Amino acid sequence: MNMLEHMPKPEGEPAPGACVRIERPEAGLALLRIAPPHRRLAVFDRPLMRDLALALDELERAKDIRALVLTGSTPITFVAGADIDAIEGLVDIALATELARFGQELFERVARLPCRKVAAVGGPVPGGAFELSLACDAIVLAEHPSSRIGLPETRLGILPGWGGCQRLPRRVGVPSALAAILAGKLYAPREALRNGLVDRLCAPESLLRVASDIALGRERSPRRSRGAKRWLVDCNPLALAVIAASARKNLRAQTKGRYAAPERALELVVRAPLTPLSRGLQREARALGTLAVGGTCKSLVSLFRGSEAAKKLARLDDGTQARAIERVGVIGAGVMGGAIAGLVAERVGSVRLCDLSRAALDSAQAAHFGRIDKARRRRILEPHEARAAADRLETATSITGLARADLVLEAVAEKLEVKRAVFAQVAAGVREDAILATNTSSLSVSAIAAGLPHPERVVGLHFFNPVHAMPLVEIVRGERTSPDTVARTARFALALGKTPVVVADVAGFLVNRVLGPYLDEAVRLFEQGIAAERIERAALDFGLPMGPLELLDEVGLDIAAHAAASLHAAYGERMRSSPLAGELVAAGHKGKKSGAGFFTYAPDPKSGRARKGALNPAAIARARGGALALTDELLRDRLALALVAEAARCLEEHVVASEAELDLATVFGMGFPPFEGGALRYVRSRGARSVVERLATLAALPEVASRDGARARFDACEALRKLARE
Repeated sequence: MNMLEHMPKPEGEPAPGACVRIERPEAGLALLRIAPPHRRLAVFDRPLMRDLALALDELERAKDIRALVLTGSTPITFVAGADIDAIEGLVDIALATELARFGQELFERVARLPCRKVAAVGGPVPGGAFELSLACDAIVLAEHPSSRIGLPETRLGILPGWGGCQRLPRRVGVPSALAAILAGKLYAPREALRNGLVDRLCAPESLLRVASDIALGRERSPRRSRGAKRWLVDCNPLALAVIAASARKNLRAQTKGRYAAPERALELVVRAPLTPLSRGLQREARALGTLAVGGTCKSLVSLFRGSEAAKKLARLDDGTQARAIERVGVIGAGVMGGAIAGLVAERVGSVRLCDLSRAALDSAQAAHFGRIDKARRRRILEPHEARAAADRLETATSITGLARADLVLEAVAEKLEVKRAVFAQVAAGVREDAILATNTSSLSVSAIAAGLPHPERVVGLHFFNPVHAMPLVEIVRGERTSPDTVARTARFALALGKTPVVVADVAGFLVNRVLGPYLDEAVRLFEQGIAAERIERAALDFGLPMGPLELLDEVGLDIAAHAAASLHAAYGERMRSSPLAGELVAAGHKGKKSGAGFFTYAPDPKSGRARKGALNPAAIARARGGALALTDELLRDRLALALVAEAARCLEEHVVASEAELDLATVFGMGFPPFEGGALRYVRSRGARSVVERLATLAALPEVASRDGARARFDACEALRKLARE
């Protein structure tokens, strides 16, 4: 219990015994109910751990208990995992290890109770909540849309340290445990049952009855046995070595060795079946102690906090939830519009996709049906769910049938007069409170709203391509956009599974503005004779998911050139871009979509998708400089710090409200390395003074100083200088 002194004390800490209570609904049965009064959703904080220990003291003394059911305050409310405050505050390895051992011992006490134990859980059951359930003899999960169960710790730069790396492989086998833990996946109920993570599903209203019957032996719930696989796979050193080698290879390909947590978890899981539980738990605690104090953990926890805070954007000033968006119209069935409409049909409700081109509509609908069918075949969607999602998308060749829409989003040509004309037509046929959202990436939301009735309902809703994969959505607040519109739009983005960030209505908004200097520096370096392979490698080594030249090809050089011109017009010489991309576009080289940009592209014989090939000779011919002598370190910093300097300016100019939101946007919107925690967190970890000094060095380089506006690009803004002084 002394370990509790090292855990953060929550505000309004309840009296001992208030968080966990023992009920005796019938003879021989005890119900251990976790229902802390000081939190809406329980976490394993100091009061809960204290009261769990007190409850176990009482249960260990009882002599008449034959069965125990562990549950939460409601059938779909259990425990939301570990206390993030406690994880974030850990800086000492020995203390972190002891806290891990303390949690393990509590759960071991549950496992050692001399009665049949059943976990009756529902809603979110992540991390420690699942590890507590694994200490029971059976797990019954409420079959409800909110129910998700699994071990997501690797997403926070740590690993399951309260028995998860030991008990899960014993329950489901090493291969399935590796798949769950390394991916940090949270499983929906039926998928959890198929994979053996739980033993039974039932309706929420039947959860306690079914769990009690199983605990008392009135109803059977046999756990799926591994059978011969236990000996042929889980306890076979040769088979385990092969599994470990394959998993490690796949892991390295995904993480590039940047994340220690999955690799440590892999070692523990593979060794678990051949290791006594007590020894395995000791190893698990030591690994967790080391990881929990590391920089990667702190960065990922910071991002987790940011993404959780983003959910509050859907609330109004009085704390109430904004009205939901249920019926949606999308104007424009191109790549973006079609994908957005499909996502709405999958996640939110009915959507009407409008476009003058029947071919574009048919293509968008076919792509939607293809995604739905793929999800059905992978058992992500049940057949009835797939049919419903397919039916929710309807198409039309005119802007009609939108009278009942809660939100209409346009994704038409990036021309101000076109967007204004579309919205003028839409506004005449929708309710006065219907939101008009634009997916523009470069035009002013205020300019689009000018002249429209009720401009307070016009908002930017900027998705990134590919729509289904990119987690960020920029909500652009125009001059007259109302708080209610912002909150309702944020709720809509969250319902789509996206993370919203509210940004000011400035050229490039946030992500594209920050990307501009970074991408242009890559082109300038190429022009000055730096090999494309070195440029790409510098970005990948820094931790970005794709090299800048390939990214330009992916986006399209024509689109990139248009965006660059907008940024230059708005911000002057600092944003003046190289003419090389425009020259390639004029020669017909638009990037991946045209078969060549900085690189060449050809269809893959198997998949038919465009595959990157050699450097495009036309790009080489347009490089104007000779071979530039530049160290790898300077090369990396010219790319990274051009981005960081612009990000700091965005914070200084209040394009985004906080460092946390800026960091979240740079990671989720442009792939800034998650292990760094975002652009401003990178400045803090590297040292703001060091960054300011390095920017001055870059600005003084001859090949930079001689370029119009380049020195301004590498000037440290006052926000950075303030950080350096601090």
